[in-house]
Amino acid sequence: MILHRKIQKIKKRLLAIGAIVEEQVDLAVKSVINRDSELAQKVIDGDVAIDLMEVDLEEECLKVLALHQPMAVDLRMIIAVLKINNDLERIGDLAVDATERAIALVDQAPIEFPFDIPAMSKAVQKMLKQCLDALVNLDLELATEVCASDNAVDSMHAEVYRKVEEAILQHPENIRQQLTCLSVSRYLERIADHTTNIAEEVIYLIKGSIVRHQDNIY
Repeated sequence: MILHRKIQKIKKRLLAIGAIVEEQVDLAVKSVINRDSELAQKVIDGDVAIDLMEVDLEEECLKVLALHQPMAVDLRMIIAVLKINNDLERIGDLAVDATERAIALVDQAPIEFPFDIPAMSKAVQKMLKQCLDALVNLDLELATEVCASDNAVDSMHAEVYRKVEEAILQHPENIRQQLTCLSVSRYLERIADHTTNIAEEVIYLIKGSIVRHQDNIY
């Protein structure tokens, strides 16, 4: 019973980190779209809390492993939490990276974004929400859907690369702004990768099998 309570507490702490990371990504996207340096700074400042929570949760997981030596499903849960915890922290870092691009855009001449940032960010934020929902409900179907969605985001990023390349050729004077836009797309694509990692850990939790690099499961 003690082990069960500790695992439930650990899971709640992980979901609390997830909720903060979701908000950070949302604010990061808004800061880029609106070229809002104040909002960007809020995201940067908020990353400290995520880092501290990530370290505290990792330490708690290691204590449980050392003191209780969990087996089977409980062991899988602790291992999954450790990995998901790391992915969430990395998503928080990428949100900060995106906001730094927002700050860079403030000092550059305004240009039309070569891609639909709201559409791409909406797809990525949906994946993030779904992977956390899949974790809460241990929903295999939803976790699998998240993994499959990553291909669409990859395609969006590839299209952005093509459009930025064309824009640079047509307007070389705007190369800095275009490269900044490409960086934002890249950060969103990497956030999608981490949400896929989380979904794969949920699948591992449910099925007990590692599905990384197995594209046929999607």
